[in-house]
Amino acid sequence: MRIDIITIFPKMFAPVLNESIIKRAQGKRKVQIYIHNLRDYSTDKHKKIDDRPFGGGAGMVMRPEPIFSAVETLKSKTKDLIPKTKVILLTPQGKTLTQRLAKKLSKYKHLILICGHYEGIDERVRRYLVDEEVSIGDYVLTGGELPAMVLADCLIRLLPGVLGDKNSLNFESFEGNLLEYPQYTRPAEFKGLPVPKELLSGNHKKIEIWRKKEALKRTKQKRPDLLKKGC
Repeated sequence: MRIDIITIFPKMFAPVLNESIIKRAQGKRKVQIYIHNLRDYSTDKHKKIDDRPFGGGAGMVMRPEPIFSAVETLKSKTKDLIPKTKVILLTPQGKTLTQRLAKKLSKYKHLILICGHYEGIDERVRRYLVDEEVSIGDYVLTGGELPAMVLADCLIRLLPGVLGDKNSLNFESFEGNLLEYPQYTRPAEFKGLPVPKELLSGNHKKIEIWRKKEALKRTKQKRPDLLKKGC
């Protein structure tokens, strides 16, 4: 997979993309990530990428020209990936990111992520350039950089060969619309608090039954909505 991220704050990404699983995924060539400074695509001599909104109002709006130029340039350099390319705008107005949506997006070979800022983006970008809008929750951030990092992290770990244990994905939260079952490690007893006997039994069938039961119990307690609809 190739991920291109268009932003006006490119330095924000290094601490996240150069650590842990994402760093290893890049080292294994499972994913290629490129950060692009939107100002490099501005024709304004001051590299300006925003302007006042027509009709008045508070704040500034991101201009369409630099964004169109950035996306069109990236597409021209990756023509072989166009059938499997998706342009995504990170915005509070988008579809909420879920595990199901992440799985769908992880099937694409090329993602172009646009990080919004200021009071918003010129509507022509939303209507005529973007394929999908994604939000990471019902709250407002200062820009799309953090959501882009969240989306990238969520997608990359789904790519084949990224996680060390290929079975890890099968038992995570939101798989099968259930939260993950409780986890324990050594010691078997800590401050008088024992590990459930089922996990110490060595009986794989009994352990599987316990885990499914506890996952359902936890989901009913914390996220009953997941049992009523797909995540």
